[in-house]
Amino acid sequence: MKIAIIGTGGIGSGLALVLANGKNEVTLSDRKGGTDAAAKLAARGVSVKASEVRPAVQAADVVILAVPYGAVAGLAEVADFAGKIVVDVTNPVKDDFSGLQVGLTTSAAEEIAKALTGAKVVKAFNTVFAQVYDQGLNFRDTPVQTFVAADDADARAAVIALATDAGFDARDAGPLSNARHIEPLAYLNIQFGYMLGQGTQIAPAWLSR
Repeated sequence: MKIAIIGTGGIGSGLALVLANGKNEVTLSDRKGGTDAAAKLAARGVSVKASEVRPAVQAADVVILAVPYGAVAGLAEVADFAGKIVVDVTNPVKDDFSGLQVGLTTSAAEEIAKALTGAKVVKAFNTVFAQVYDQGLNFRDTPVQTFVAADDADARAAVIALATDAGFDARDAGPLSNARHIEPLAYLNIQFGYMLGQGTQIAPAWLSR
């Protein structure tokens, strides 16, 4: 699968690390063309491409948004996302970390779906700290969970399969409106990790038996 990751910070590079597993063609993209991040991954033996945003999106089957929530709206002016599976990894956290910018009646994912006309928006991977990727997706014998929500059932299934293949325990979280619950879960994880001192090697999990 051809995957374009927009954003080369810890989240974007971390996702590239686990998704570039030989079965996917991963392209990193940012304002500088993604070259620095691609070179750093290459030094670790991870093969990814680098590209400007527009051609990266055009060539991709799946586009992953690993940028701040506030930066997404401008992307509609840079590239055409119509028909693409777009994975929203953002969390609409306020600048002072006092809460979320949106919630209850909408979510970052739903607002992104409005902004990127014609895209098949999927919420996923937003509850995982960037630092988790460097130490792997298994906590002892338990894989990190990700919660996948989308209105398009085929897009949701495609991202679940992609995440599972990368090593996640991917959970079907239903329609995109459930991002209204997934995003606060990510904020709770931030509270545990930073405000309550548990660190960044933690991740939420939904248990069943």
